[in-house]
Amino acid sequence: MKGGAYERVKKARAGSRPTGLDYISNIFDGFLELHGDRCFGDDGAVVGGIAEIDGVPVTVIATEKGHSARERAARCFGAPHPEGYRKALRLMKQAEKFGRPVICFVDTSGAYCGVEAEERGQGRAIAENLMEMSTLCVPVISVITGEGGSGGALALAAGDRVWMLSGAVYSVISPEGCASILWKDQAKAADAAESLRLTAEDAAALGIVERILPEDGIGKTEFYGRIRELLSEEIRLLSNEPDLLGQRYERFRRIAAAAIKEKS
Repeated sequence: MKGGAYERVKKARAGSRPTGLDYISNIFDGFLELHGDRCFGDDGAVVGGIAEIDGVPVTVIATEKGHSARERAARCFGAPHPEGYRKALRLMKQAEKFGRPVICFVDTSGAYCGVEAEERGQGRAIAENLMEMSTLCVPVISVITGEGGSGGALALAAGDRVWMLSGAVYSVISPEGCASILWKDQAKAADAAESLRLTAEDAAALGIVERILPEDGIGKTEFYGRIRELLSEEIRLLSNEPDLLGQRYERFRRIAAAAIKEKS
């Protein structure tokens, strides 16, 4: 349906959707938040720490948009600065040291693009996350819960499994940004959204995500319970994988091969 993809984008951006902290508090037990990147400061757009799921210690990291206008402004509307990505990487390396699986919840329009972020090494922070995540010796599961915007989302989604909620989107650029570049007109955002193939179904067809999570009862106890069960089972399976890094490597090779085939 014409414009259907853009309606999906609007749904993914809705302020009523659960945020990262909602998922953490409703899925995990005993969450202990850890702060700071040990370099510059703490970034409220990225939260992370230690928790348990069915008795298994895990490291949980999430982009956080906040709910109220005040919370959203304080958390930069979920657009992380470099220190947010460095904090996430610090927690991932800590998880590797202690053998804890890593679970990431991603909902961001993209990394913060202000001058100060560039001055503090935004591009390098994202690149280092991608490089380091590819070699982590513990299971890594990422869930796209709303917007998965460009490298800002990918910096928390280079793992063994990537799942998407059925109403989420995942794209290299926003429809508005794409329309501005291609047609110099943001009013063509709906056309751009159709071309970007950003829906969960598109991502699954391209092999970019392994599972689409239905949004029935989103925000309710049963909704979080279903995700908890799936995460717990996937952690068990990945923890028993004898060649975790090899399988992760092959995962990205398959994505690259699919992209080449798509272009040919």
